[in-house]
Amino acid sequence: MFDALSERLEQAWTSLRGQDKISDSNIQDALREVRRALLEADVNLEVVKEFIAEVKENAQGVEVVKGIKPEQKFIKVVHEELVRVMGDSNVPLANKQADGKGPTVVLMAGLQGTGKTTATAKLSLHLRKEERSALMVATDVYRPAAIDQLKTLGKQINVPVFDLGSDANPVEIARQGVEKAKADGIDTVIVDTAGRLQIDENLMDELAQIKDAINPDEVLLVVDSMTGQEAANLTRSFHDKIGITGAILTKMDGDSRGGAALSVRRISGQPIKFIGVGEKVEALQPFYPDRMASRILGMGDVLTLVEKAQEEFDIADAEKMQDKILSAQFDFTDFVKQMRLLKNMGSLGSIMKMIPGMNKVPTDVLEKGEGQLKVIEAMIGSMTMEERKNPDLLSNTPSRRRRIAKGSGHSEKAVSDLIRNFQRMRSMMQQMGQGGGIPGMGGGMPGMSGGMPGMGGGMPGMGGMGGMFGGGRPGMRGGQGKKKKKNKKKKGFGEL
Repeated sequence: MFDALSERLEQAWTSLRGQDKISDSNIQDALREVRRALLEADVNLEVVKEFIAEVKENAQGVEVVKGIKPEQKFIKVVHEELVRVMGDSNVPLANKQADGKGPTVVLMAGLQGTGKTTATAKLSLHLRKEERSALMVATDVYRPAAIDQLKTLGKQINVPVFDLGSDANPVEIARQGVEKAKADGIDTVIVDTAGRLQIDENLMDELAQIKDAINPDEVLLVVDSMTGQEAANLTRSFHDKIGITGAILTKMDGDSRGGAALSVRRISGQPIKFIGVGEKVEALQPFYPDRMASRILGMGDVLTLVEKAQEEFDIADAEKMQDKILSAQFDFTDFVKQMRLLKNMGSLGSIMKMIPGMNKVPTDVLEKGEGQLKVIEAMIGSMTMEERKNPDLLSNTPSRRRRIAKGSGHSEKAVSDLIRNFQRMRSMMQQMGQGGGIPGMGGGMPGMSGGMPGMGGGMPGMGGMGGMFGGGRPGMRGGQGKKKKKNKKKKGFGEL
């Protein structure tokens, strides 16, 4: 997501390096690169022109403080403009139930193929996590199996689905669905509507009729983020016809060039409320413009990473795990548990890119790390429960290692390396649990004693499980920290 845009924007800063101030002459090259980056990201031309004009005006007006480089000031200006274009702040979903005024009604709209039905289920699960009850209403009577798809998703996430079959009128289905939600005391009713391969009058007329019948509190447009600036035209059409209150961008984990995220808010004036970051029904995140701007500029997104961790890890389990680390009792069973919890948070690549400074790790290295984790899990799966709980049994017993190698389909050397690296990692994690934190992150994540909750003071593939890959970040043998570097304090945006 945004990789190409991030790389192009980095090239823009180079023209300001070595300069002592920002001037009209030296900013032109930087602005030219920013313009090119946005156009290649398929951002709407109208948005690009306004963006460049605002950045130019704001950059020329800033005073470069002694000790702060011009390119750092310029990056700050671009960051602020990215946040402004995408909406300044997160806008939560309406919640009438908080005021005791009955169910909140959400109407889902969009073209066919954007992931609207799946987004309906994802939003329902998100609400359930917030302890809000939901009812999904299936009004797509045109697409084959659309109703069955929503029912299947409903069973998967334990959220009820209301339908009247494929022969009923969509407007009547929506109306009765809302009445059902009122009768059952449900917090939020989400109406999944039919899409079309392209915008047509019949689609808009039906949506308008459904909207009139149920008087929704939210009309969310589901947009495929990979459509680029075409998303702007789509947003304008739907907003003009039915009036949207927000958008959900899907497929943000794919080869998204960023055009949709930077165009939707500017064109409609309505906020992006959620983004879909994977195929799993859990893969929906609230949209935070400041966090997204940081990702685009390669600065990571630690807050989202922390929130994902808190969703997956139980505090009581985390405390038990920390006790095990401090007493060097962390075993292979705990290790597998941590790996599986990590998988629930997303791919190794998506997690690493949320960590400041880690966006430069090559994709092939991350893929190698993912593959190595699978190999490790296979070898641990061939161990007995006694061997998993007592790794020391394997250190001096070649026959056990040979059996594990044969059972997992890997070499005896690979098993020996796993055991040796695990013992080394356990020692390192014990030190981290006593205050070391994740290497390179200054003693752990803010507010998290000894590292991320449940991660054993470290994160697979870096620091904590780094020993499994050779003692550090994937592809970096010997770990980080062997080469001494001057401790230069990097200033945050608030200090510039």
